[in-house]
Amino acid sequence: MPRISGTSRCGIDPTARARTARIRGRASVNRALWRASNDDVAAIVAARHPDPFAVLGLHAVPDGYAVRAFIPGADVVAVLGEDGAPLGDLERRHGAGFFEGRIARLGPRFRYTLEASNAGGSWRLKDPYAFGPTLGPLDDHLLVEGTHRQLYERLGAQPMEHEGAAGVRFAVWAPNAQRVSVVGDFNDWDGRRHQMRKRVDSGLWEIFAPGVGEGAVYKYEIVGVHGALMPLKADPFGYASELRPSTASVVARTDRFAWQDDAYLAARAAGDPRRKPFSAYEVHLGSWMRGEGGRFLSYDELGDRLIPYAVEMGFTHLELLPITEHPLDASWGYQPIGLFAPTRRFGDPAGFARFVDRAHQAGLGVVLDWVPAHFPTDVHGLSLFDGTHLYEHADPRRGFHPDWNTAIYDFGRREVANVLMASALYWVDRFHIDGLRVDAVASMLYLDYSRGPGQWLPNSDGSNDNRDAVAFLKRANEYVYAEAPGAVTIAEESTSWSGVSSPVFAGGLGFGFKWNMGWMHDTLDYMSRDPVHRRWHHDKMTFGLLYAWSENFVLPLSHDEVVHGKRSILGRMPGDEWQRFANARVYYGLMWGYPGKKLLFMGQEFGQISEWNFEQGLDWHLTAFWPHRGLQAWVRDLNRAYVNHPALHARDCEPEGFRWIVVDDRDQSVFAWQRSDGEDGPPIVVVCNFTPVPRPGYRIGLPRAGRWREILNSDAEIYGGSGVGNGGSVIAVEEPSHGLPASAEVVVPPLAALYLVWDQEPV
Repeated sequence: MPRISGTSRCGIDPTARARTARIRGRASVNRALWRASNDDVAAIVAARHPDPFAVLGLHAVPDGYAVRAFIPGADVVAVLGEDGAPLGDLERRHGAGFFEGRIARLGPRFRYTLEASNAGGSWRLKDPYAFGPTLGPLDDHLLVEGTHRQLYERLGAQPMEHEGAAGVRFAVWAPNAQRVSVVGDFNDWDGRRHQMRKRVDSGLWEIFAPGVGEGAVYKYEIVGVHGALMPLKADPFGYASELRPSTASVVARTDRFAWQDDAYLAARAAGDPRRKPFSAYEVHLGSWMRGEGGRFLSYDELGDRLIPYAVEMGFTHLELLPITEHPLDASWGYQPIGLFAPTRRFGDPAGFARFVDRAHQAGLGVVLDWVPAHFPTDVHGLSLFDGTHLYEHADPRRGFHPDWNTAIYDFGRREVANVLMASALYWVDRFHIDGLRVDAVASMLYLDYSRGPGQWLPNSDGSNDNRDAVAFLKRANEYVYAEAPGAVTIAEESTSWSGVSSPVFAGGLGFGFKWNMGWMHDTLDYMSRDPVHRRWHHDKMTFGLLYAWSENFVLPLSHDEVVHGKRSILGRMPGDEWQRFANARVYYGLMWGYPGKKLLFMGQEFGQISEWNFEQGLDWHLTAFWPHRGLQAWVRDLNRAYVNHPALHARDCEPEGFRWIVVDDRDQSVFAWQRSDGEDGPPIVVVCNFTPVPRPGYRIGLPRAGRWREILNSDAEIYGGSGVGNGGSVIAVEEPSHGLPASAEVVVPPLAALYLVWDQEPV
């Protein structure tokens, strides 16, 4: 039967009597007279009652039930039975819409409907205060403990059937609030009509709203700890949002998508991700390509265009800049408000699910940028959520980012850490995401990150490591790897913190991979110099191999390197047009041959000339011109070789996959090295010449005699090069060189990369 609280399904909740006895001294319901006190009525109408479920709804009284309802705008309210038969009218106790009456006792499973009317007509509704709780003590316990792995199945707006009625459960964590109401288009944004039940053991607030369904728009109205009405808050667990600049949450289901990617997920779960090819195309969905009039493409349109393009280009993964809901376009998604909502800019959650499903069916993985490092202080977001520093650390020396003017999560609060971990699990569970790239990890690890003396709060022993953040990252990584076989986590971490990509059980942070920021800075510095000066900076290209095996690295040429006056990758290359494109080709040849997984930001594959502009699409018209089309073809063929030749990816993260051959020829700026798969498969030798001078007859050592096929040559005419090469192959003879048993004379083209694969035994 309907009940006001607790878990009893017969008669009045057994805890209600005890509750009534406790509050009888503060003008609560007088059972002898059955009527609500005037003070209770006034408190309900003012939305200030500490326990609205103790007054409203159905209550057992002598000789029947008391029914009380708050329905603004009604002149008359009647109670109807399950069969629609009238059971009696309610008395109007307050002009704002408080009604009360007594009906006969009709059995242990009695349910009722209210019929309200005024001069404009009548309407029927289910009373939200006739329904019991939908959360249980286990939810309270696990949240407070910080271990609720299915928190996203319990909080937020959950469409469901409860006690025989269809509706939505709303649940939110706001332990210090005096009152929380859900307001929306279903109740005229009136905070008096759906005042929520507080679960005192956890600080969760909940209510079941019958008759509400998918598509409903809502926020939370909160009276804060000191009695002040807060700005309306979006749902921290909102699964969909309005399109900015509107900021309300939207009721949506994300648990009913019919996935067709079983084969992909099964393949993903097999094997070691370190030994699989990973070449990510980093994309900002809002500016990869625009529609007519500069509009955003939808998730479905992006599926039609972006996915086939990435497949044709040979990438293994799409890595998306944050698509979690965010208010400001200029933040690129890195200041998120909705950690559970795919941004409405491109469509609804089902559209994003279709996008991921199509990517998987095409053989593409999808990695999301995920931002637990900080959040914006917009008034509808998490900042001062219940009138206190609930999600953010209260001390600005730990709770505020000076670089970004954003708040920092209080990682030491178990409930906050639980919310963040639930977000990570949500994306890999509900949307089958293949990886999370965690932004700004360094800012999480160090208490003094970007702070001067006196601007940070050290540990008790004076140290600067953020131990709460470290513990959070370890647990989040453990959860993702346990719950999503084959999925990976990737850290953007720019310091020398040890063990970022080592397992937690081995003392590491538990990430699968780490961006190699040092490699990126060193090699871009080298490439930006005129070739005549490169001999003096030879170590920029070799230093990275001294630490290449200290982490499982991704080599990133990311969005951060093509903004804020840094120029595009092509724009950094010196020389005339031919040399700039040749430099870009040899640089990518180095990158794809170098140990480590690959990441390239959109537009750099075809030589975007200008810096990235998030407000418009890429300059796709450039691909009509030959130098750009040639560079694009070069990246495509590098990707295909990387995927098809295990020597180029199987030991990306292990030293047995790499051996220098030519490392000290600084005068000619030539480098050569060998890649191996660790399983005695055909090795590949990469030779790079970083000057515009051809090097004919250049002898290099090779591990085997015989024919070595030239599978890639960035100076080939099809890529826009000069056509210098080796006629398709070189023959290695048993003449030792560079510490190897065989060698060959190779024509090394100008500003070019060669890839040679061993093809057969000597004749």
